[in-house]
Amino acid sequence: MSDTATLDRARKALGEHAWREAYESLSALDADGSLRAEDLERLGEAAWWSARPKESLDAFERAYAADLSEGNVRRAAFVAVRLANEYLERRDSALWNGWVRRAARLLEDQPEGVEHGYLELELARGVALLGRGSLEESMERSRRALDIGTRFGDRDLQAFGLVLQGWGLVMKAQVEQGLSLADEAAVAAMAGELTPFAAGSIYCITIGVCRTVADYRRAGEWTEAATRWCERQSVTGFPGICRVHRAEIMRLRGALSDAESEARAGLEQLMAFAMQSSAGWGFNEIGEIRRRLGDLDAAEEAFAEGHRLGQEPQPGLALVHLARGRVDAARASIAAALAETKPLLLRVPLLPARVEIALAAHDVAEAREAADELREIATTYDKPMLHAAAHQALGTVLTYEEEAEASVTELRRAVRHWKEADAPFEEAQSRRWLAVAHRLAGDEPSALLELRAAKATFERLGARLETERCDEMIRAGERTEAGRRIVRTFMFTDIVGSTDLVGTIGDEAWEDVVRWHDETIRALIGSHRGEVVHSTGDGFFATFGDPTTAISCAVAIQKRFAEHRRRHGFAPPVRIGLHSAEATQIADDYAGLGVHAAARVGALAEGGEIVASVSSLRTDSSAFAVANERDVSLKGIEQPLRVASIDWRS
Repeated sequence: MSDTATLDRARKALGEHAWREAYESLSALDADGSLRAEDLERLGEAAWWSARPKESLDAFERAYAADLSEGNVRRAAFVAVRLANEYLERRDSALWNGWVRRAARLLEDQPEGVEHGYLELELARGVALLGRGSLEESMERSRRALDIGTRFGDRDLQAFGLVLQGWGLVMKAQVEQGLSLADEAAVAAMAGELTPFAAGSIYCITIGVCRTVADYRRAGEWTEAATRWCERQSVTGFPGICRVHRAEIMRLRGALSDAESEARAGLEQLMAFAMQSSAGWGFNEIGEIRRRLGDLDAAEEAFAEGHRLGQEPQPGLALVHLARGRVDAARASIAAALAETKPLLLRVPLLPARVEIALAAHDVAEAREAADELREIATTYDKPMLHAAAHQALGTVLTYEEEAEASVTELRRAVRHWKEADAPFEEAQSRRWLAVAHRLAGDEPSALLELRAAKATFERLGARLETERCDEMIRAGERTEAGRRIVRTFMFTDIVGSTDLVGTIGDEAWEDVVRWHDETIRALIGSHRGEVVHSTGDGFFATFGDPTTAISCAVAIQKRFAEHRRRHGFAPPVRIGLHSAEATQIADDYAGLGVHAAARVGALAEGGEIVASVSSLRTDSSAFAVANERDVSLKGIEQPLRVASIDWRS
């Protein structure tokens, strides 16, 4: 077959989306060095759709050089923008910057044309993915691109301009207007008006915009449309992304096993296509699925791999830490993620986790801050699943603030919203918290009703750990322990400066230290008739029947650590806080502002110090002296609390 016939055959195959056939034919011609710039572009396209990313980049780079040598400056600029887009997807910011700057320089003296529009689009996308500029700048650039596309009749450019305008409007809280523009752009893809590359990109951006405002109904509709489009086009790169999108929707609807299969299939395609950033998102999705199934090891491994590929592993990884009892690690992880996340909508997935983690640490004030922020975002963007998350967050905080009636109201709303959104896992979580609220209100029959409904859902989904939590709460209710108001002395212990200590002695030695620390404190709490409620990561939350035994235990802990330090040269510095208060027993935990106050008292202590509320000391019959009596203001507590240090060395 002649070169001309082979080239015609390759072009025909490309038009019919027979990507592999086109690639093989063009590659054979390229081996002889007979391809001109336009056919090198075709080779790049065929390689891209055939999942040969390296070969695609090479072909586009050579097409760029060929365009320049042939004097086609405008086309060279267009190819430079395409190359910039490839590096943007890989988050290679320096290479992206180099290619967009090269394209801009080539177009400086050229009359305005579609190439200028594509450059504007690429710069607009740089804001979204790399933070190169402001939202206002991104919207202005996408407006220019839309205008150029309209004037020159370039449908791809028009669709890109529309969808990026939609993204910008959503980020500015003009949600319905923004989603409408994204819908319009995606319809152009569905109708076959766009080139395959533009259509696939438009689908992905549209679904991403829907996910940003938690409009999963809309995201699900476009995901199915995108999947059908992928099958019609015989494309390879986008189906991987579409499958991860589908996996997320399936997970939310409770089909966890099927969701994992779909995510892994998508991940396999993405890895073959070298789309590492999107692959990282796929690993995160697998992590979320495994976390819900109770497989914490597999979840942590998946989140770590997603992080390695450039995706933020939070809040999933922080919630894995929490499930393992690493409360301090969970708090540090979620705090760092929130500190780096400024756009309101991107904070939405992080805030419910912050609420849950803060409550586990009995920091009700921090949990309230996160719940209030989430409620404000839900009010601003007004989407059902945002309202569901906000109602659940506020309802859980109200249980710890002992506002039973208000908590029941909020959590019933959360249950209703999750049910309407067809999100059974989240609905069951809200039901479990609703049971806690009913117990606070003294309505044990309603509490058991909600717990049994939640358990049935978790069992159906295969959520092992969540099922076990419901079982424990049901057993506690049957023992008539849950929901009781009880006066206890609460103790919080914590290792001071643990991060620095790990860096000094190394991970292996630190594990030995923590093991000895945990065994020693648990044994001393038990010998003083105390109860370990749970580990807080580097310490413990425990309760005692009276202040005297609690103080005796605290003194025994400090003396044991001091003795170990004298004999062996080292023991980690531990701080201890004590406070007696009334609280509500909730299965294996306690809720109430008294517990929150005890946690805050513990945070006041230094290493080797015991700090107790003076009100607790007044009921103590032990002989230990106290010092440094003072009034302190505790976050989340209206009235100052008087505290003192116990002189355990005397």
